[in-house]
Amino acid sequence: MPARERAYHELKFRIMEGRLPPGTTLLEAEVANLLGLSRTPVREALIKLEEEGLVDVRPRHGISVRAQSIDDLSDIYDVFSTLEVKAVELAARRGIETNDGRRLSGILDQLERATQREDPVRWSHLDDQFHSELVTLSGNNRLCATLRQYWDQQYRARMAIVHLRPSTAQSDREHRAILQAVVERDIRRAAHLHQQHRDRADRLALELLRRGPA
Repeated sequence: MPARERAYHELKFRIMEGRLPPGTTLLEAEVANLLGLSRTPVREALIKLEEEGLVDVRPRHGISVRAQSIDDLSDIYDVFSTLEVKAVELAARRGIETNDGRRLSGILDQLERATQREDPVRWSHLDDQFHSELVTLSGNNRLCATLRQYWDQQYRARMAIVHLRPSTAQSDREHRAILQAVVERDIRRAAHLHQQHRDRADRLALELLRRGPA
């Protein structure tokens, strides 16, 4: 992997996982030393991360990891959820293969077991997997790429509240109903159910963020 790509992926991972939390300020040379790379690929990686809204780059003053306001996240959820509902609608219109349906049902089995074990971290990762694979079945690569960008932007907030979530049993039931509608190629029902699912999830996330960790 080229050095600039290594720098980009390593820095992004540290920011997304909270190892470089919002407000962290580092000089470019400090970032280079942290990653064991020269400053040129680090500078190129920082420019890309700034374009994605993850850092602020100030010439001669280094970089700061950007915080997200509730208003920022509300805007992100508006776009993310609208696009994801469209992707589910497209998946239902195209129809999915039997093997795809079985694979998604298997992920839902794992989600339900995580709910029973009260393991929110495992549940959250499986939830991401289910939504990601369902979106991929839309067959629209541009839509998937855009959703990935918005998924990245909401991930830090998602992980900040992962232990604050109430029972995920309702989400499990909603997932089952959405998948059934997609498998049956019931386009309107799939879109309607997924819109309700996203609306409820977004309201809950914003509520937890307002009263939970920054």
